[in-house]
Amino acid sequence: MLKVSIIATSLFAMSVSAYTLPENKIDSGKVYAQEKPITLLGQGVTEGQKAPDFKVVNDAFVPVKLSDFQGKAVLISVVPSLDTGICSLQTKHFNEQVAKTFSNIEMLTISADLPFAQKRFCKQENIDKVVTLSDSVWRNFGENYGLYIKDMGLLSRAVFILDKEHNIVYKQLVKNLATEPDYSQVVEKLKTL
Repeated sequence: MLKVSIIATSLFAMSVSAYTLPENKIDSGKVYAQEKPITLLGQGVTEGQKAPDFKVVNDAFVPVKLSDFQGKAVLISVVPSLDTGICSLQTKHFNEQVAKTFSNIEMLTISADLPFAQKRFCKQENIDKVVTLSDSVWRNFGENYGLYIKDMGLLSRAVFILDKEHNIVYKQLVKNLATEPDYSQVVEKLKTL
């Protein structure tokens, strides 16, 4: 009986560790919440590299991949949760200000919120130019971009701009989770596409 118990415990430990994400070494020590550093999990990305493909879902739970936007420049706005004030402001800013000026750029907002919550938010806030996508099903985006916040299950605030070949031409990892991104830097980079 002891052998069976040891084997079962070992198998459980191996299965749990198989789902553990590595620490994002690229962005280690760069993000804070309430003046305390947070640990980001996943691979991490840098400007100049090819953007990793990812699989998320839209508000109807239909899978969406980065490769679905082939040949288009893409802005990816990443927020922890649309149900918070700063994330709401960030999403509304890209919808109302940036998307109008740069209609040739595909605008995505990705969070770990459930698609139901995203759909409700978009309806309440009249979000109609930004596509909201959820990383709650496969957590593939957060893993590939190194944005999962350890022990929170949320994504760290960030903005990425990808050119038409989906090379990362701009990355802004927001240092303080409680602040909005620097929109002026984003707009200046979008003007170059």
